[in-house]
Amino acid sequence: MPEQTAAVARAAFPKGSLPIRVRDRLAEVFADEPFTGAFGVRGAPGMAPAVLSLVTVLQFAENLTDRQAAAMAVRAIDWKYAIGAELTDTGFDPSVLARFRARLAEHGLERVVFDRLVDHCRDAGLVGAGGKQRTDATHVISAVRDLNRLELAGESVRAALEALAVAAPVWLADKIDVAEFAHRYGPRVNGWTMPSSKTKKDRLAQVFAQDGYAIVRAAYDAAAPTWIRDVEAVQILRQVLVQTYYVCTDTRGREVIVKRDADDEGVPPGRRRLASPYDTDARWAAKGEDLFWCGYKVHLTESCDTPAEAEAGRRAGPRPHLITDVHTTDATVPDVKATAGIQQRLAERDLAPGEHYLDSGYPSADLVTAAAKNGIAMVTPLLADHSPQARAAEGFAKSAFRIDWRTRTVRCPEGHASTGWHPVTQHGRDAIVIEFAKSDCGSCPVKERCTSAARGNRMLTLRPKEIHETTARARTEQDTPAWRTKYALRAGIEGTVNQALDVTGLRRARYRGLPKVRLQHAFSAAAINVVRLDAYWSDQPLRPVRTSRLERLAYRLTA
Repeated sequence: MPEQTAAVARAAFPKGSLPIRVRDRLAEVFADEPFTGAFGVRGAPGMAPAVLSLVTVLQFAENLTDRQAAAMAVRAIDWKYAIGAELTDTGFDPSVLARFRARLAEHGLERVVFDRLVDHCRDAGLVGAGGKQRTDATHVISAVRDLNRLELAGESVRAALEALAVAAPVWLADKIDVAEFAHRYGPRVNGWTMPSSKTKKDRLAQVFAQDGYAIVRAAYDAAAPTWIRDVEAVQILRQVLVQTYYVCTDTRGREVIVKRDADDEGVPPGRRRLASPYDTDARWAAKGEDLFWCGYKVHLTESCDTPAEAEAGRRAGPRPHLITDVHTTDATVPDVKATAGIQQRLAERDLAPGEHYLDSGYPSADLVTAAAKNGIAMVTPLLADHSPQARAAEGFAKSAFRIDWRTRTVRCPEGHASTGWHPVTQHGRDAIVIEFAKSDCGSCPVKERCTSAARGNRMLTLRPKEIHETTARARTEQDTPAWRTKYALRAGIEGTVNQALDVTGLRRARYRGLPKVRLQHAFSAAAINVVRLDAYWSDQPLRPVRTSRLERLAYRLTA
């Protein structure tokens, strides 16, 4: 640390600032050693990875662009203090930050800073295993335009032409009419300039397909250089054509290009369908009836406590709520599919929660049981019994039957014993099919309340004993007021999502591709933790819940 920088920073910020406190308290988190594999040892010296990682965290903590962050490293005294720069230091070019992120994404080092910060907080006793943690996911909009299928086909052709015009201009000029293609694909393909009638749109779709197939066939021709087909934009165009069209022959033996229909010609599922030629990891997804987006999904997990524990903590020394895990997936991955991975990563780092509060994504009983074996109690609603009897709240649902696991028999509410116990595999999971005798069901006076099966007898499908009992116990417990009061603790994660949105712009991807979006979210989570640690160090209390003036008036009148 230059003496002049330290003296000026201390004089300008007598009470300190976030960058100053980060330098003073977290200097060991930002080190060069973890990044050794991503940086060479030959050539001209560059910016230290530790400095660039600290600048990136501060950049996300203040939601700055690369150019703004580079400017802050020059003109902000507390930033100069944080990175240990001389007052006369002229800083660095903004492109250094982009190249730094590219290196991290290329070498799989997106989470290094976040993980080191969480490990530091664990060693300091600010977060640990066996406590309460909560998880929620939110949508992330990709950094590319939303394209419908027609726009996607045309823009994929345009992207391939743009790439080939740089990589192989002579070869491309020999294969296409450059003037005609430049007129058609010079400007970006835009829905506002497309024809409005369905007939003209269908014709335009055929033009896009013919041009696209002409480029791909020329690239895969035996006479073409082999590296042409390896151009990424050509590979993407080929994949878009396969997903959007198929080639067949008509009754006259002529080749015909047909656009795929969602009902008949096998449009691929959303998890495989490309949404943009410029970001092959972005996917379309929907949540409920109102939310529909193209991009990704991020899962945030943070430590938490109940109001009573928080009140006791304020007297004994509070601990901040810190993000302990961040996980980014494409938009089509269900929330519950990420839960097992989150718990495994936390366990590997000795941060496994004793109680894990989840959004109501209806995890499977297998997942809840597996978590319980690892000492994690998942506090989340399980999907209710969906049998016709349970849905109608009439008749005998599965819970009305008594199961004897030792003798492998089940008794119905009328006292009849089952006659069949058949272990099976359904949808890749172990199950047990229970069958009752037709003679017992046929003469039963309450048969109408029990079954309407055409074969005349009641059948049940059970899961193995441990999973069945876990499910039954959880479904019974989640109908109680005490459980609902306990589960209300999960709602606090919404505030973390909102803070990440306001502070770091979490819900809009800055970069293209899943590795770089994961890097963005890892640095966003690290920035939120730094902001919360700074509030903790400077004894800033949590802001009270805001209420409207009308609510305060109503309280005064009724108190």
